Amino acid sequence: MDFALTEEQEAIRESMARICAPFDDAYWLKRDREGGFPQELYEALARDGWLGICIPEQYGGSGLGITEAAIMARAISESGAGMSGASAVHMNIFGLNPVVMFGSEEQKQRMLPPMVQGRERTCFAVTEPNVGLNTTQLKTRAQRKGDVYVVNGEKVWISTAQVAEKILLLARTTPLDEVKKPTQGLSLFYTKLDRSRITVREIDKMGRKAIDSNELFIENFEIPLEDRIGEEGRGFEYILHGMNPERILIAAEAVGLGQVALQRATQYAKDRIVFNRPIGQNQAIQHPLARNWMELEAAWLMVMNAAWQYDRGLPCGAAANAAKFLAGEAGFEACQQAVMTHGGYGYAKEYQVERYLREVMIPRIAPSVAPLEGFRAA
Repeated sequence: MDFALTEEQEAIRESMARICAPFDDAYWLKRDREGGFPQELYEALARDGWLGICIPEQYGGSGLGITEAAIMARAISESGAGMSGASAVHMNIFGLNPVVMFGSEEQKQRMLPPMVQGRERTCFAVTEPNVGLNTTQLKTRAQRKGDVYVVNGEKVWISTAQVAEKILLLARTTPLDEVKKPTQGLSLFYTKLDRSRITVREIDKMGRKAIDSNELFIENFEIPLEDRIGEEGRGFEYILHGMNPERILIAAEAVGLGQVALQRATQYAKDRIVFNRPIGQNQAIQHPLARNWMELEAAWLMVMNAAWQYDRGLPCGAAANAAKFLAGEAGFEACQQAVMTHGGYGYAKEYQVERYLREVMIPRIAPSVAPLEGFRAA
């Protein structure tokens, strides 16, 4: 059993560090204050071909696995970009997996290269008000009328909808009372985001201001038949194939954010002199940081285990959920301890750790962990 990264995986980590280096504290502090999609980072990653790390090579991607994608996601977050940077490319890494797996050859050729090249950004519209995790109860309705589907409904917590050109949309095509199982009758579409028919309203939120979160109000939105992915009524089945890799990547980002917070706290403990000695010489400072390091390392092993299972086609539901839970908790504890280690300065924006603490709430909240589902999948 070899726990070392391969040369290729080490090269991925080093490349991410190099690309992310110009995006320093000042860059992310400005993004945190003013908002605005981190287009410069997005374009830098696109130029070097990283946006399609998991997309097959015949469609312009790198054809690598979720393991490599997790290493990439962790490195972006760990650079100091945090969730603001990682979330900018999150959809590129896993979002179009349903197209890769269930789209026609024509759809793959048409839909994947523009995303890989960074020419089209995508938002993922599943979640709805008052539905939560019960995806089978979605109210957004897509009615077929000839060669188009006419969609009406609402979506919420949709990231990057302010800047996206495309939308991956799950909607009900057969009423719930007309299907044998609640999981039936939902269909998946990948199409142009028509802002004349979709009103996008940004949600003012706690952190990650650079990545907009939105409510969508959809009214008589027409989707061409050729933009439906796979068979009508099987959309729920299709999106399940993206949920485990999403949880693995979120977990990797949480570990990365926890690690950069730990690095900041450790350096501050070495530099901060109180009573004529560095505060890092006190065990009350050392021990909590050591505990954070252990928890982050353990969570990372779980992330790699889940990614390994997924890449080999093994049932990975339990491992993916466990990785997401453990990494979310470990990342949060590390970011919180980083603030406490800095004392009063931890509350100051210029030291960055208060931003880390706000952003690390995201992996604890979304996507939600479903352990029972995970254990059944195992």
